[in-house]
Amino acid sequence: MSGKAPGDNQCNRKASFGSKGVFRFWFRRLLLIGLLVLLLPVSSVADNLSCRRLPLLMERFLANHYAMKSMTGELKMHAVDQMIKSLDPSKTLLYESDLEKLRPILQNVYTSLQAGDCASLTQVYDVLVARARENEALVKKILGPDYRLDDTVELNIDVRKRPYVKTTDQKHELLRKVVQFQIENALLAGIDLAEARKQQIHRYELQTMRVVERNPEKLLTSVAESFALALDPHTSYLSPENFEDLRIHMQLSLEGIGASLSSDNGFTVIEELIPGGGAERSGLLKPKDKIIAVAQEGERPVDVIDRDLHAIVKMIRGKKGTKVTLTILRQEEKTERFDATILRDKIDIKEQQAKITYDTRTVDGRLYRFGVIDLPSFYGDEKENKSCYEDVKALLAEARRQHVDGIVLDLSRNGGGLLREAVRLTGLFLGEGGIVATKDNRGQVTILANGSAAAGMEDGERQVITLPAEDPRGVYTGPLVVLTSRLSASASEIVAGALKDYHRAVIVGQDHTFGKGSVQVLTPLPWEMGGMTVTTALYFLPGGKSTQKTGVEADVRLPIWFILEDIGETALDYPLPAQAISPFLGVPGNVVPLWKPVGQSLLTELAARSRARVAKDAKFAEIIKNNKEAAGKKGVIRLADLRKEMEKDNGGKKKGTSAELKQKARDQYAPFVNESVNVLLDMVTPGSALNVSSRVQ
Repeated sequence: MSGKAPGDNQCNRKASFGSKGVFRFWFRRLLLIGLLVLLLPVSSVADNLSCRRLPLLMERFLANHYAMKSMTGELKMHAVDQMIKSLDPSKTLLYESDLEKLRPILQNVYTSLQAGDCASLTQVYDVLVARARENEALVKKILGPDYRLDDTVELNIDVRKRPYVKTTDQKHELLRKVVQFQIENALLAGIDLAEARKQQIHRYELQTMRVVERNPEKLLTSVAESFALALDPHTSYLSPENFEDLRIHMQLSLEGIGASLSSDNGFTVIEELIPGGGAERSGLLKPKDKIIAVAQEGERPVDVIDRDLHAIVKMIRGKKGTKVTLTILRQEEKTERFDATILRDKIDIKEQQAKITYDTRTVDGRLYRFGVIDLPSFYGDEKENKSCYEDVKALLAEARRQHVDGIVLDLSRNGGGLLREAVRLTGLFLGEGGIVATKDNRGQVTILANGSAAAGMEDGERQVITLPAEDPRGVYTGPLVVLTSRLSASASEIVAGALKDYHRAVIVGQDHTFGKGSVQVLTPLPWEMGGMTVTTALYFLPGGKSTQKTGVEADVRLPIWFILEDIGETALDYPLPAQAISPFLGVPGNVVPLWKPVGQSLLTELAARSRARVAKDAKFAEIIKNNKEAAGKKGVIRLADLRKEMEKDNGGKKKGTSAELKQKARDQYAPFVNESVNVLLDMVTPGSALNVSSRVQ
């Protein structure tokens, strides 16, 4: 990374095969910083991944990884756990006793393959085939002539909290519930019971066929993927098919629905809605929604529970102007199952650009005016003349002309983006100063700073990359609030964290941000084995702490927007631990900052005032109530309740147009922006600890 900003170097390597500027932007956005789950287990096979090449692949991972440098017993154990999860993601295939048999076999796989011996994979294959055939037979028995619908069924879809079955009777009961849920899904889609039964029987026949086809040689891909995921959540192996598929996906995502998907215990989960995409514009979808069926225009829906993510992505993709209908399962205060028809289209660049709106308050006869800058991502592309830094700079100039009393920078739905843009944008509020550092697997620390503020920081263990200094006349020096959430990740955390460390802004939001403080590099592999992403460094804030796992804590905490307990780095498997380096809070000499630092007394006062308001606010009370009800369900779906909700909706309850539904989503989010403005008002009204009462010029 020497000689270039770390983000720039990786961006160029990853974008080398892209031809369109907007493609380069999205490829960088999703792979460099913003992607939460780069690759999850799939069943495709790498034609050129042989047993004798696996040791070389693992050595390459270990040689490049930030923290893991050798095959330890713990690493082997984690790889085995990931392998089992990939073989039976929904815990409907294997018995608890199978795990006892498979664990030592798989442990031996990761030991013996270093000598090029993968023979023990045959034993794993034999167990999988036997269990798949058993499941097929059990389902055919369940769906026999005496089959009857059972509205009393309750199914725990949180697979992590569901144990493996111990007996055939327990497996029969679990499959009965799973099949009932899948039958119910078909019935609610308008398919009659007889046809739904046929579909389910055929589904399990196909499942057996896929397991049989997944011979020991094809299991090598799972071995490689599981080893990569055992290193940390963002390190991954991409088979040749997936490596090429990634390129296609990044191109077609511009003519798709605009959503990042992952596979979680048999369900396809929406991880992120890309600003300007069809999914985001529809106003229908949220992160953590589960996709349980997919229907092409004019066709019946296809059940996708427990199906291969690679195949599901292909079903959802399509040409601009065509429609795809996703059947969504959402668990909040009530369990919802609904259809969302999305128009496949190109990403609307205007939708993902920074925007400003204005809000006013009147106190003691004085009118206060505030600007709210919504920044969905840290975008930028020189050839396309796109830059979030330039756009926000222009918006701040406009805000000055509007004589605002304060600014809210909304990063609450910002999943990341380009590092250079984030660093320069931070300079619009700080002027000169060190913004972020990376520490690589050799211990080399690289600091990115705006202007000459980092002079004197460079030594044998640190190098400094200096970006252009901001003209002091372009620096916004007035009251500043940064709105965050657990969806704020990577570049968002760098900006919010730097502004917090310099005591420049008040961070308002949920308890903490996502907590992704790691850097990944994507490289192709030799012998046409595909590609690999490896975590090679960690990010550090000016105060010396990493955002890894802990994220950026809010100074003024607001209720959870919707159920987000399972969103964040700590919810992923084997996240790297947080670290710290020496601080680099650099300002030139003893120059007094252009702004008035936010002190602890002010933060305490603002937090107390906000708590009092939130406690009396009816909208926040409803949000808290709904979240408690959703958490109380603990992942359990009651089919009778699901059917009741569907019947109520279909009994004349108007769903609303796409515009109305999107407005409803905005309304649900409005209390958080509104409270951020209230915090600003507290900062500028007479008597506050900051005591800023004049408009910013």
